[in-house]
Amino acid sequence: MKIDPVLKKDILSAQKSEITEYHIYKTLAQAIRDRKNADILENISQEELRHYNFWKNLTKQEVKPDKFKIHFYVYLAKVFGLTFGVKLMEKGENFAQKSYTVLEKKIKGADEIVADEKRHEQELVDLINEERLDYAGSVVLGLNDALVELTAALAGFTFALQNTKLVAIVGLITGVAAAMSMAVSEYLSTKEEAIGKNPYKASIYTGIAYILTVIFLIFPYFIFSNVFICLGVTISVALFVILLFTFYTSVAKGFSLKKRFWEMATLSLSIAGINFFIGIIIRKIFGIDIG
Repeated sequence: MKIDPVLKKDILSAQKSEITEYHIYKTLAQAIRDRKNADILENISQEELRHYNFWKNLTKQEVKPDKFKIHFYVYLAKVFGLTFGVKLMEKGENFAQKSYTVLEKKIKGADEIVADEKRHEQELVDLINEERLDYAGSVVLGLNDALVELTAALAGFTFALQNTKLVAIVGLITGVAAAMSMAVSEYLSTKEEAIGKNPYKASIYTGIAYILTVIFLIFPYFIFSNVFICLGVTISVALFVILLFTFYTSVAKGFSLKKRFWEMATLSLSIAGINFFIGIIIRKIFGIDIG
């Protein structure tokens, strides 16, 4: 069939997308140990290759894959987990479906490819069972508590003490003690609930998430000399950490990014604000003056 230049351009774009996704799924299938997940990814990669050949028969052209996109998604999957990488690919699949819906009206047989893409979405949703997601609740517990408690504590310490090194030391002691306390609490609650998670691993995930958050939040107090600049940077860091984590969970677990971000940000900033004024009151009442 004769294809007009505009339509051919759209087909070539779809062709490039298919061959790129073929290489991504193929590479991921070879990289994971779980045989069931690997087989699903391998099957999807072969379907992507079939889609590519379908478009190639129309354009009569070979198209090279997007190497940057291949390396990008494979790297994300290795660093942040297969679930995260695959879910981002799923979002790409959703975008491809919209473009294919337009092509299926003009190209005979394109409706089968659209059906394949929709099936891919469901397969990918049910695909992954990763340990790191099984313990996501423990990470959330450590992260949330550190963001809310330590941001609030640092706000109070900042106005009560007004000494960067002292705030950093007191904050670090408070953070480490709270991290160990949270880890023990998570161990005991997980063991009591008997929900199939390893209580030792759950406590480790919680403790590590808490400690890492403590380090990020306290770091500005070791760099800057003005306590209020430190507090401003700490709050900015807290918001950035919240954004990163909510983005990760929104992709990996299908949560609403906007809703989760504003929920966590509002809680952290509200309690920090309350403690900031508590710090002012304590300083006034006890007449604290530290040089």
